[in-house]
Amino acid sequence: MNPEIAKTILYCLIFFFLGAAAVLGYVHRQTTQRAARLQAESEAMLVTSRREADNQAAQIVLDAREKALSIKSDTERELTALKEKEQVRDRKLDAREDQIAANQDALRKAQNGLESSQARLAAQMRTLTDQRSELDRLVQENQRALEHVSGMTREEASTQLIESVHVDLEHEIGTAVLKQQRELARRVDNQAREMLLTAMQRYSSAHTADTTTSTVGVPTDDMKGRIIGREGRNIRAFEKATGVDLIIDDTPGVVVVSGFDPVRREVARIALEKLIADGRIHPSKIEELVEQTNNEIQDFIIQKGHEAAGEVNVPGLHDRIIEMLGRLHFRTSYSQNVLRHSVEVAFLSGMMAEMIGMDGDLARRAGLLHDIGKAADHELEGGHPKIGGDLLQRHREPDEVVHAARGHHDEIVTEKPYTMLVATADACSASRPGARRESLERYVKRMEELEAIAQRFDGVQQAFAISAGRELRVIVGSGQISDERAAAICRDIALTFEKELTYPGEIKVTVVRESRFTSTAK
Repeated sequence: MNPEIAKTILYCLIFFFLGAAAVLGYVHRQTTQRAARLQAESEAMLVTSRREADNQAAQIVLDAREKALSIKSDTERELTALKEKEQVRDRKLDAREDQIAANQDALRKAQNGLESSQARLAAQMRTLTDQRSELDRLVQENQRALEHVSGMTREEASTQLIESVHVDLEHEIGTAVLKQQRELARRVDNQAREMLLTAMQRYSSAHTADTTTSTVGVPTDDMKGRIIGREGRNIRAFEKATGVDLIIDDTPGVVVVSGFDPVRREVARIALEKLIADGRIHPSKIEELVEQTNNEIQDFIIQKGHEAAGEVNVPGLHDRIIEMLGRLHFRTSYSQNVLRHSVEVAFLSGMMAEMIGMDGDLARRAGLLHDIGKAADHELEGGHPKIGGDLLQRHREPDEVVHAARGHHDEIVTEKPYTMLVATADACSASRPGARRESLERYVKRMEELEAIAQRFDGVQQAFAISAGRELRVIVGSGQISDERAAAICRDIALTFEKELTYPGEIKVTVVRESRFTSTAK
């Protein structure tokens, strides 16, 4: 080996070991310093922890002392309150004992007074007994004297007295019975009037809604807004032009026209339909269409009046009478068209008049015009007979026609035979089956209610409402239900109708129980 290379390697090894020793010394010195620093920090933390523990212990002791003082103070207050309550209770007990003692004194005094009162009462009873004995003796003496004077025995006098009292009592009983009958009649009249008013009040709302409103279909809710207009100007213009109320609510596809005058309501309905179809809705257009519809309705009214007069062959009527007669086309009474009712009355009156040898033309005239007042009874004061009679009299109609209009409801004394004919024809037309009918929905609902109530009873197999709901036929099983039970079911169904339903007139309930046997001959 080259000496220079060996020397270099030796120097490198020496430098390596010296560097390693230096590094190890540096690491040892850093480790020693860190251990010393950590020990110092540990001692400081230990001192701090001990100091905090001493402080917390002192605070706990202080809190315990304060809590003990608070508990002691609360206990002393409670003891003071208990002592005060005890003192109040002692005072109340003392007062109650005093009251009991006073009551005992008063009771003793009352007992002494009662004993003295009983003694006085006993003395009075003895006195009364003595007086009654004396009275009986005097009565017997008087009876003997009366028997001697009258010449009758006691039994004969009693019989005569009883007969006299019986006659007087019969008179008084008859008087009392008549008085009670008059009082009963008065009460029945008052109760009947009250029942009638209650029924009118209960059903006036539904009847008014049915007879004073018309509905108009609206394609969209946007059209409702156009009918109302900006700030309501269109609806105000429409109501002012037609004289009716226009009700627009949340009901989809419907606008309600409300008014008591059927002609105005019809004008409003047709005008509103025209406005909706035209699409141009503003105040000037509303006034134009309402005026146009008014003229059309007026022409239609006059046409209907002439048609009715021509149908029953009543010529020579005044133009005003013709107009009022045509207005009856828009008037209904119990769902019966008044114009058609008037035509029927005219035909019936004329037929009856001709059969008994009276003037048929005059009777038809009176029958046709008898309800003319209904065309204006919402405008004038009074009932339609008076309004119609005054209207006919102003237009110089015959006295028989005027009297028939005024008296066909027996509101005046019947002086003309034609009035009786018209009243009879009016009753016949009004009572014709189907002339005055309920709405189909209400009719069906009432029939279903009758059958449903009957089906609730055990043993009922079938139930049929007939005669427009005036009679119910119930079929029960003969094997399950006896005759006695069938009679009970019939009565129970009738009572249930009276309790749960409201209906005009009467409802006849018939329960049928029968056995059927069928055999086939071969």
